[in-house]
Amino acid sequence: MLSNSTILVTGGTGSFGHKFIPMTLEKYNPKKIIIFSRDEMKQWEMAKLFQDDPRVRFFIGDVRDKERLYRALDGVDYVVHAAATKIVPTAEYNPFECVKTNVHGAMNLIDACIDKGVKGVVALSTDKASSPINLYGATKLTSDKLFVAGNAYSGQHVTKFSVVRYGNVMGSRGSVIPFFLSIKERGELPITDDRMTRFMITLEEGVELVWHAFEDMEGGEIYVKKIPSMNIMDVAKAVAPEATTKVVGIRPGEKLHEQMIGAEDSYYTYEYPEHFKILPTINNWGHSPERVKDGKLVPEGFVYSSDNNTEWMPREELESWIQENKDNIGKI
Repeated sequence: MLSNSTILVTGGTGSFGHKFIPMTLEKYNPKKIIIFSRDEMKQWEMAKLFQDDPRVRFFIGDVRDKERLYRALDGVDYVVHAAATKIVPTAEYNPFECVKTNVHGAMNLIDACIDKGVKGVVALSTDKASSPINLYGATKLTSDKLFVAGNAYSGQHVTKFSVVRYGNVMGSRGSVIPFFLSIKERGELPITDDRMTRFMITLEEGVELVWHAFEDMEGGEIYVKKIPSMNIMDVAKAVAPEATTKVVGIRPGEKLHEQMIGAEDSYYTYEYPEHFKILPTINNWGHSPERVKDGKLVPEGFVYSSDNNTEWMPREELESWIQENKDNIGKI
């Protein structure tokens, strides 16, 4: 599907783009990958990594700017939507800036993709979009709903939309592991709450979930990867085993445990060997055979959260991962 195609990645200079682009170039050999983002310095730095590859192009633009999106989408077959305002406390203090990117930007992209005849769009979401308590999560839930409804909104046009949802991306810029690494020499790590748990996913697993969504989707599905959880105290010990910890309290908008599937979603959620699919409730798509395929409906009231997970990452596994990836953690 992605082979010999033209792909555009919004927010493509972020952590996801830095992994998606080389992996996709190697696996699918697309005709072109366009990185669409608003930070010229990040594009300049990223361009150095691909300066000898004519398949990689850069396009300055903002998803808030619909006219610019229309120009960028000329000849594009597939879109990965990774652009977002995503730092939880930042969104709490600057709520409408988050709305403009995560909600208005999503709608701009939906309109532009339909009108430009894009074949498929996969939007990245977050565990914070499930039963959200913070502004970032609320905007991503709204964005998810927009992309799901986009399949009805598109009418007779060819464009299909789906969403992938996953948790804490290990080692990504702004996440907890690089933060702990940056201050571990102080000998004390701040812990928001010693009961806190988080889902853990690698960038590689995130990329593979996006690939699967493109191959599998009929339109409107939310794909949820099965991933392990960790307690924040185990994360701290894996990063800095000699350091002490100090409980400082939960930050604005933060949850004690993250959730990716709520009980309200259970009526339309199907389980597969490596993931779940939340199907759309509109147009009777929630039980359509072409979307369900070989999935099994989860029990009524099923909740997939980081504290009730059946899979937990041992501290030793995270320690090994940190050693193997220490040169890249927090750099992209």
